[in-house]
Amino acid sequence: MSSKLFKIFLAAMAVVIACIGVKSGYHVGKQANYPVAYSEFITKYAAKNKLDRYLVMAVIKVESNYVPEARSQYAAGLMQLTEETAEWNAVQMKLENYDYLDPETNIMIGCHYLRYLIDKYDNIDTALAAYNGGMGNVSKWLNDSRYSDDGETLKYIPFAETRNYVKKVNKHWENYKQLYK
Repeated sequence: MSSKLFKIFLAAMAVVIACIGVKSGYHVGKQANYPVAYSEFITKYAAKNKLDRYLVMAVIKVESNYVPEARSQYAAGLMQLTEETAEWNAVQMKLENYDYLDPETNIMIGCHYLRYLIDKYDNIDTALAAYNGGMGNVSKWLNDSRYSDDGETLKYIPFAETRNYVKKVNKHWENYKQLYK
């Protein structure tokens, strides 16, 4: 092999290696933006409730960004449960002496609630809208022809926060599936 051909070969190899490094770095960087803390609990309770674990990861990402101490005006924990929602689900699950702010318990109750909403509405986006905007609001929207054509699925979510929430969860759900499957 001539010296010139060898140099071209080395340059081509350097480009290939650099591309692999960039792609690898991109993937690692993207994974840093999509944590999987508490994956043992997520996997366990997603399976128990027949949920896609990547959906649960996306809900946690949007709700608390994996900060177990996260609090909003009304909700707390990884899956941002209100005390009332946690209590209602705990009764349904026959839980006693629970701490809904404990990460495992929060995920366990949050997964149970998410499954309940999916079963109730038979549509993941509608269930996510109820998770964020409340079942009362979703019921009103489903009964309003401006927001639902069939009374079962939402064509439009009037609350911008809830509309954006559903979009974010779906976007993060896709990213989790792509990164970790």
